[in-house]
Amino acid sequence: MTAQSVARVFSYFQFLFVMNIFVAKLSFDTQSEDLREAFEAFGEVTSANVIIDKMTGKSKGFGFVEMPDDDEALKAIEDLNESTLDGRTIVVKKAEPREDRDRGGFNRGGGGGGGFNRGGGGGGGYNRGGGDRGDRGGYNRDRRY
Repeated sequence: MTAQSVARVFSYFQFLFVMNIFVAKLSFDTQSEDLREAFEAFGEVTSANVIIDKMTGKSKGFGFVEMPDDDEALKAIEDLNESTLDGRTIVVKKAEPREDRDRGGFNRGGGGGGGFNRGGGGGGGYNRGGGDRGDRGGYNRDRRY
């Protein structure tokens, strides 16, 4: 078993024993400690983290809180959802487990088209693929003036 597989299994089982709560629409000034304090009013908080952008070092405006007691966590979700924290109305809900997903990058696939009177949609970017030439549309040569 690889280290990544072990981490994935551990993460799954940890998810079963604590309630993971997603908090969105946070003020960019809200810190992890502010989030912890808001949820501690409802019970024990295992962790509270505001997600930080690696490139800018600034908040992404959302975070996660873990609480070991489901009843306390559900009460926190109910009471804090659509409440105000640091001047912003926040969204609070039970987090869903992360599914394995493609990390993206070049050659992602996608739609084709765009451009002058071509009709198609989506696509774009460096080598993102797209549909076959049949779905790109094109200049409408059949149009009668």
